[in-house]
Amino acid sequence: MDAPNIDMADTTLRSRALTFVVLIGVVSLLADMVYEGGRSISGPYLALLGASGTVVGLMAGMGELVAYGLRSLFGYLSDRTRRYWAFTIAGYAITALAVPALALAGNWQIAVLLLTLERVSKAIRTPAKDTLLSYAATSIGHGKGFGLHEALDQIGAIAAPLTLAAILAWQESYQLAFALLLIPGGLTILVLLLARARFPQPLDLMGSTPAIITHGFTRSFWLYLTAVGLIAAGFADFPLVAFHLERQSVFATAWIPVLYALAMAVDAVAALLFGLLFDRIGYGALMLAALLSAGFAPLAFSLSAPLVVIGMLLWGIGLGAQESILRAAVATMVPVERRGTAYGLFNAWYGLAWFAGSAVLGVLYDLWLPGLIAVSVGLQVLAVGILISITRQHTT
Repeated sequence: MDAPNIDMADTTLRSRALTFVVLIGVVSLLADMVYEGGRSISGPYLALLGASGTVVGLMAGMGELVAYGLRSLFGYLSDRTRRYWAFTIAGYAITALAVPALALAGNWQIAVLLLTLERVSKAIRTPAKDTLLSYAATSIGHGKGFGLHEALDQIGAIAAPLTLAAILAWQESYQLAFALLLIPGGLTILVLLLARARFPQPLDLMGSTPAIITHGFTRSFWLYLTAVGLIAAGFADFPLVAFHLERQSVFATAWIPVLYALAMAVDAVAALLFGLLFDRIGYGALMLAALLSAGFAPLAFSLSAPLVVIGMLLWGIGLGAQESILRAAVATMVPVERRGTAYGLFNAWYGLAWFAGSAVLGVLYDLWLPGLIAVSVGLQVLAVGILISITRQHTT
């Protein structure tokens, strides 16, 4: 094949890969409208059904543990069976049905069961979906691929809560709000089936079939998981920030969700920009993102509204980077045939570290706020040190 034909083939491959990433991004956007929309009103809905605060808190915590903890299992199973599409479709289908079914929940026990089922569905699909996405991202750049996907994903995360808030203001009916989520749920499955029909073998989007590698994960991968765990553990969750802002009257209550929406918008932009940067400078983009997000805690937990806003901008940058280039880096470290397992381990460890870190930071907030800030900053700076070590290993 002469050079012009090679260039044309490469251009066609990149175009098809980009189309696949956009389709999966639209799937995530629509699915986010279902489950993020549902989660945004699930707390007051459970209260309306008679659940206690303890029940709501336990449901939320256990749901996250389930969502992340089971990913290692389903990642391993997706690699063993090589049925990545089946796991992806099954996971999204359960979400598309379970969340709207909350409209029919007659008591809080059924509602908790449906919400837990939604968390399980995310564990089922995420490692397989990330593996499929990594194939296409190989051709257009792992950072660009995962960054674009996260940017589209966040559009749904922003739009759904605002839409459901408007519906509740209009009709004051939680049943109607949940039932209307059938619309994006149905569209999720339609777009996913379209992607499946157009790209039955996403591995082809890599451009060439990689050689099968039988050895296990490298030392760099395990070091990387350590760094990921430190970043997640040191990254205070928004509910704790919101609790601080409410308790200290830094912002009026009505402005706190607006601050969160602002952070989500920054998340979407940062995911794409840092994704592009990752393709250019590699792990340096990870270090820059970690250093920037490390600065959020002293600002977000201050008593100054302007400083809090700056802190939440840094928080959004950190979250966008975590949701895009942290996943992109995994694809550069592991053999293709073990990516499902790798993404399962990555997500499970990330979630468990986030859960443990959130618990510790919450205790520190009650005991000694400067200690919370020191731990949050220190863990993320320590992660940067590990990333520097990994970078040196890859450049020597």
